[in-house]
Amino acid sequence: MSSDPDSIRFRSVDGIELHALHWKPDPSPPSSTRDRDDVPVILLHGGGANAHWWDHLAPRIANRRDVYALDFRGHGDSDHPTERFVGAFNVDLESLLAWLGRSDAILVGHSMGAAVALDHASRVSATRGIGLVDLARGGTRGGGRRARLALSLRRTYRTRAEAVERFRFLPESSHATEELRLSIAGNSVRCEPDGRYGYKFDPGWFGLPPRPRPDLRGVGCPVLLVRGGESNLLSREAARAFVAELVDGQLIEIPHAGHHVLLDRPDELTAALAGFLDRIDSTRGAPEKT
Repeated sequence: MSSDPDSIRFRSVDGIELHALHWKPDPSPPSSTRDRDDVPVILLHGGGANAHWWDHLAPRIANRRDVYALDFRGHGDSDHPTERFVGAFNVDLESLLAWLGRSDAILVGHSMGAAVALDHASRVSATRGIGLVDLARGGTRGGGRRARLALSLRRTYRTRAEAVERFRFLPESSHATEELRLSIAGNSVRCEPDGRYGYKFDPGWFGLPPRPRPDLRGVGCPVLLVRGGESNLLSREAARAFVAELVDGQLIEIPHAGHHVLLDRPDELTAALAGFLDRIDSTRGAPEKT
């Protein structure tokens, strides 16, 4: 798979211009991967993040598949509309699937993106599988609220270089490399109308109430829940209880990783997702197209 994604733009069903990155499959894959079907993987970022948080993982997540990373509205290079409503990010995912002309994708989401993937799978039976990376459940009291508050206090800076230098992951990631921080920071800064530099997310989204949790009885596809061993937003007890409620659930805990497992332990997360995708390929038939 190419490490350089294409940038795509399309309209949501309610008229918002959305942006996504597309990694195309290797045209000459190893013989061991030629029997895999063409169901795409869609990557969904967390709150305050953007599609480029997946740049270092997307080329390795799956062979012989199309991989898409979506910028939710109000994030990244998608439009930042003034109207905000609960469930808008689900509309964005559904709009990408409609643009692709299919309903059978595999969804991989981190944090807020994991919540969107879970909600979607509870309502769309054609979903082939969902990988949930540190879905917030039963975390340290006030941990999620503190992170949302910090994100809502979005600052701007005099220069782009200063904005990149001040960029930090929230909650703090103590294991991510400086090279990775700089790469993501460089794709997360934009010039504001006043000429100062800020980050590519609208803090207004963090004032909305959460979408009601979905009925897990509606999730019939395979589910992989990945917990960071040091996460303060997903407790071990809550993770185990969550998986126990699913028809087909699996829990993997990755040591020495906090909430941002994709940043702290990308190799281990890639291996976990690869095994999950292999299992989906071995247990399901050809994908359904709409």
